[in-house]
Amino acid sequence: MSGTLYLCATPIGNLEDMTLRCIRVLKEVDLIAAEDTRNSIKLLNHFEIKTPMTSYHEYNKIEKGHRLAERLQSGEDIALITDAGTPGISDPGEELVRMCQEAGITVTALPGAVACITALTISGLATRRFAFEAFLPTDKKERQAILEELKGETRTMILYEAPHRLTRTLKVLYEALGNRRLSVCRELTKKHETVFATTIEDALDYYESQEPKGECVMVIEGKSREEIRAEEKAQWEEMDIEAHMEYYLERGMGKKEAMKQVAKDRGVSKRDIYQALL
Repeated sequence: MSGTLYLCATPIGNLEDMTLRCIRVLKEVDLIAAEDTRNSIKLLNHFEIKTPMTSYHEYNKIEKGHRLAERLQSGEDIALITDAGTPGISDPGEELVRMCQEAGITVTALPGAVACITALTISGLATRRFAFEAFLPTDKKERQAILEELKGETRTMILYEAPHRLTRTLKVLYEALGNRRLSVCRELTKKHETVFATTIEDALDYYESQEPKGECVMVIEGKSREEIRAEEKAQWEEMDIEAHMEYYLERGMGKKEAMKQVAKDRGVSKRDIYQALL
């Protein structure tokens, strides 16, 4: 029988967030696959975990992933840990999970710290619906495509950013999204944890004079449905009613259905549209 891959969440700052179950599993498995062994050895030494460790990161995830899958198939149990937080969230762990699922290897997760959820819950912004984007792409074209998608996002948005890139990212967010409510969460679970509840514009002004320190999680207000409806209404009002009707007719709507939709778009009655067309 094959072994089990354990996705073990590790602290994102405060070592007291390490769970008892995670400590036990890390001691019992045959091997620990770590994103950065030099960083993880400090954690293992703190909890007196002597299990052998190997590296598994972005640059060896395919080759090493196949080797780890083979060891799992031979019956070994392996724990996967990241530098901080939950494996598979904005790191190469998702590749190993996919390989294991395709090979019929059991994968289970040991819940624990994750920066995006920690930041969301203390941000003061809406938590019921949210979109996690991790780090924006470094490629300019790809980044612009993501920002275009986020322009109309009604859910609360969560992004990660390094301190030396924070100001630049705030600039592109302001250009793409306009001024939104924003919470910049830094040094989560650590001694100097801060939640800066502000707006994108004010945060940009602040960090242009104050050098950001510590890894940041940005929690950004989504666009309100009222704002979207107002923008749509303004868009339709720029178009005459005949062109508005033609827009829906060309997309296969019947005349009555198109009139009903045009009336809804413009916030008027169907009779008003009928009279205008006459």
